[in-house]
Amino acid sequence: MTSPALPRRGRALGGALAALAVSVGMIMTSGAATPAHAATWPTASGSQAVSATIPVSGTKDYGMLRLYGTGDLGSGNQDEDQGPILELAAGAVLKNVIIGAPAADGIHCKGSCTLQNVWWEDVGEDAATFRGSSSSNVYTVSGGGARSASDKVFQFNGAGTLNVSNFAVQTFGTFIRSCGNCSTQYKRTINLNTIEATYSGSRLVGINTNYGDSATLKNITIVGDSSKKIIPCQKYIGNNTGAEPTTNGTGPDSTYCKYATSDITYK
Repeated sequence: MTSPALPRRGRALGGALAALAVSVGMIMTSGAATPAHAATWPTASGSQAVSATIPVSGTKDYGMLRLYGTGDLGSGNQDEDQGPILELAAGAVLKNVIIGAPAADGIHCKGSCTLQNVWWEDVGEDAATFRGSSSSNVYTVSGGGARSASDKVFQFNGAGTLNVSNFAVQTFGTFIRSCGNCSTQYKRTINLNTIEATYSGSRLVGINTNYGDSATLKNITIVGDSSKKIIPCQKYIGNNTGAEPTTNGTGPDSTYCKYATSDITYK
């Protein structure tokens, strides 16, 4: 099957993103993925339409196949109640896949999960949502990239720790958001290491100080943001009533937003 037409938001950005195409290619060194700046966005090995959420358990390697939504998953809008393209059971490992457009609600993790070399060409509602009520849950995103997210890239609704490394994000609202108004709230820990964020964007991380969230940022490169409009770490007062959370300051500290100015490089 051939790829679908150029994605909805991708049309306006097509030329610029083709020139940027930048994100990170993956150089495997001692089993770890290291970003290679100016490498091309990966080429899909093929495309597959997905009309109903695909459950994933164990380890699934798609070999760089592009999956995109159709039917109930193909509206291409920002509805909050969309299903995901893939739903990962607790402990699942997902490798080498491209989420095309329409992307619906991307990927859901029901508990601890690993996303390795996963790419989103045009983020739908969210690229991935992390769930699960145990504080011992660990969600790992290693390698890959996402672009054209009108709102959030990663939505952290569950409990535990989210580790994101060697990842590129382009044209986004918030890269990672600890849920600000979920009906059940948790303490959430976010660790970012070796991230390339290309403007435009609003925030890298949003956390809730009143629930004890924290975000650690290391080796962050921000590209094309000479005015430094992207907020590295936004603090909020979250709630469990569904109300819009209020902001609670920005910038590094030793408790919630854990980074130094030297951890962020502007290019």
